[in-house]
Amino acid sequence: MAANKKHKKKFAKKLLHKYRLVILNEDTFEERLSFKLTRLNVFVTVTLSAILLVAATTIIIAFTPLREYIPGYSSPELKSRAVDLAYKSDSLQRVLKLNDQYLNSIRSVLTGEAETGSLNRDSLMESPEPPGEIESIEPSRADSILREEVAQEDKYNILASAEDNVDFSLFPPVKGSISEGFNLKDRHYAVDIVVPKNSAVKSVAEGRVIFSEWTTQTGYVIIVRHNYGLLSVYKHNASLTKEQGDIVKTGEVIATAGSTGEYSSGPHLHFELWNEGVPVNPTDYIDFD
Repeated sequence: MAANKKHKKKFAKKLLHKYRLVILNEDTFEERLSFKLTRLNVFVTVTLSAILLVAATTIIIAFTPLREYIPGYSSPELKSRAVDLAYKSDSLQRVLKLNDQYLNSIRSVLTGEAETGSLNRDSLMESPEPPGEIESIEPSRADSILREEVAQEDKYNILASAEDNVDFSLFPPVKGSISEGFNLKDRHYAVDIVVPKNSAVKSVAEGRVIFSEWTTQTGYVIIVRHNYGLLSVYKHNASLTKEQGDIVKTGEVIATAGSTGEYSSGPHLHFELWNEGVPVNPTDYIDFD
């Protein structure tokens, strides 16, 4: 016990033992500065300096722009910009994917390549018959008359069977006799209407022109995109009156009929109607006579 007390006193004496730090001029040995120090003072001074240095560094990292230069730290503005760029990049990828699908649809229209196996009896309005036998019921005379009236009213309404009952009738692009009809087996996804040269070709519905150019095989071609995923295509024109990006109204003149292109044998309009990348029979919705 006495040894421990003696040891503590000796340790305290060492901590409080005074030393003198003198700064001399090397040439003249003149005393410039002197400090009285103890081990305890040195320890306290070093400890406080370290604490102050750590506190100052923490403040700089937390509250000043200098933290941007420290590896692993970035400003809130940079983080916000990075998040915005990530969202924009994701949105652009989606837009590009949709554009690719859209361009593939247009390519199919121009090249005549279609997935005919996905067609349902060449009509948007008809649906496949359900499996199993259906009992045949003979309709009454009044019912037959009502059915005929409804059929005549909805004959040219391409979306007559839609749930929202939107009225979206198609306007005939030209009037004339059909020289060649719609035929899936022969890959003729259009109707050819015989018309005099330079006859006005009109848009079947309101929409935007997405293609208006010359092609070697089909001459002057114009394609109009309408609502509900519809595309109307007009080929072998003598001239085009609308350019890509133009907004057209129903019945507005967009071209003049002709016989341009390698596949044409006389003045006529080659008219196609596509729904979501699938060709449909235009005569199901438009009266060309």
